[in-house]
Amino acid sequence: MSYSILIISISSPLKVGVYDRGGNLVESIESGEKTSDSLLRILMELKERYCYRDVIYTSGPGSYMSIKITYITLATMEIVDGIKFSACDAFALNGNKPIKAMGKIYFIKEKENIITEKFNEAVEQRFQLPDSLEGIEILESSEPIYVLPAV
Repeated sequence: MSYSILIISISSPLKVGVYDRGGNLVESIESGEKTSDSLLRILMELKERYCYRDVIYTSGPGSYMSIKITYITLATMEIVDGIKFSACDAFALNGNKPIKAMGKIYFIKEKENIITEKFNEAVEQRFQLPDSLEGIEILESSEPIYVLPAV
């Protein structure tokens, strides 16, 4: 049986879900470690237990370092193991709520545009692995979504 993996690496904790052929969640993993310390290890452990050929990751917006590490890890796995990867935007996994950018600045999605807005109060960051992959929109590009200019 072939499985799919969904990765939410844009905030802590890192969340990884395993989905069966019907798109239903069969296992979820959370790690409070840095993405650079845990993502590859988790994917390798899952590879020993599940035959997965495709991965979906949150390409942003969110922690740019985690997005870069996830993208590079998946691009390498695609070259080495033939595991295809695609992307979804992070708003699909947090109920379209604001996503922390830096300081008191948050990303928000207005229609199809991602902009930044300052909030005086902290906004709770809660990302959820869905029970089903049904309804998760796959983006045309699997490249990271970078909204802020380089500092």
